Amino acid sequence: MEGLFDIAQPSGPTRGGSLSDSDRASAPLAVRMRPRTLEELVGQSSLKAAGSPLHQVVEGGQSLSLLLWGPPGTGKTTIASIVSKSTDRRFVEVSAVSAGVKEVRAAIDSARAELVATGKETVLFVDEVHRFSKAQQDALLPGVENRWVTLVAATTENPFFSVISPLLSRSLLLRLESLTDDDIRGVLMRALEDERGLGGSVTISDEALDHLVRLAGGDARRSLTYLEAAAGAVSTSSTTGDSEITLEAAERAVDQAAVRYDRQGDQHYDVVSAFIKSVRGSDADAALHYLARMIEAGEDPRFIARRLMILASEDIGLADSTALQTAVAAAQTVQLIGMPEAQLTLAHATIALAVAPKSNAVTNAIFAARADVAAGKIGNVPPHLRDAHYEGAKKIGHGETYKYAHDEPFGIATQQYAPDAVADAEYYRPTAHGAEAGVKERWEKIRGIVRGS
Repeated sequence: MEGLFDIAQPSGPTRGGSLSDSDRASAPLAVRMRPRTLEELVGQSSLKAAGSPLHQVVEGGQSLSLLLWGPPGTGKTTIASIVSKSTDRRFVEVSAVSAGVKEVRAAIDSARAELVATGKETVLFVDEVHRFSKAQQDALLPGVENRWVTLVAATTENPFFSVISPLLSRSLLLRLESLTDDDIRGVLMRALEDERGLGGSVTISDEALDHLVRLAGGDARRSLTYLEAAAGAVSTSSTTGDSEITLEAAERAVDQAAVRYDRQGDQHYDVVSAFIKSVRGSDADAALHYLARMIEAGEDPRFIARRLMILASEDIGLADSTALQTAVAAAQTVQLIGMPEAQLTLAHATIALAVAPKSNAVTNAIFAARADVAAGKIGNVPPHLRDAHYEGAKKIGHGETYKYAHDEPFGIATQQYAPDAVADAEYYRPTAHGAEAGVKERWEKIRGIVRGS
């Protein structure tokens, strides 16, 4: 049955099942190294903590349906397999890419029959559940409601947008975080040494290891796939018996050159600096080059998005107020969809900010205001601006001569707002660039009315 795999049957290895010795020898490295217990699961410390819901399901055998939300390669399939093995349940996998309502119902009917006949429960793993239509997701509900199956559904997309409410309400939502570089490095080193993996048959240079970590982008499965390719390239091409995976061998194996970019060193700061200065300088082509270098090197896309948000106010400001909206929208999109799709959003925002008119008037304004405050130019709040909502405030002059702006011509009152120490200060000096030209004209008129000049 297409899209349906009963892993309890000896029909060969699949993503979540147990492997025979012969199967293990030929299985991909990522399958052979799949964690068998929660303790072996890399990352996700909050999910693995004693007393956590996942810990209760695995150790306590509770029949709770789980909805696993997280980036690729963070352990969603592995968790489903651990739940199955630790509780001695059948493991059945349905792929939302190829299965339809018929396959879903068949899986649930089979689980129900097994439960009635033998008392053995079934873990039904649905990968990429967000790809299921509403009708397909509806087909899962009877099995979940009647506990004919323990559903473990995995998604890389926000389930609040892609999973129907009845299924959400009947499942425990667990969010998996992206694996860190240290997590991925640990996965690779374990695979190099473990007998289930490469068993010490090859070693790896620090440069090659760093390269594979960067290319993995927080995806453990991808990192192991790259490692296996690199190890295979070394074993087939070596004529000297050398079994070390070098940077060059890793580059050849995964057909992607290492970007000279140390996220903790000078290259990191140099590339980021050049990226920001290119956007500030309105060179969209150069900015895209540096963006591409950061993406290829595995830079955290959230870091890039944060820098764009800062730049939108620092270097564009009121010359184009939509720049900040674009940058914020890009940052939110990066959080929702992740890489590699988020590279399109980052490129969109980079180009938009690069071609936008530029102004640092906002930046200069806040720095100048803070400099005066730091220098002691503070002074008292003018009496007419002080809080006058409490009894007795008027008696001491608070708010007594305050002019309500909405009652004045043009909605602007002529009165002193700043303390005496900075009454004549002009912090905001708008440019004539882009939309700020209109702001400049209006602000000069407003300032004149307010100050009575």
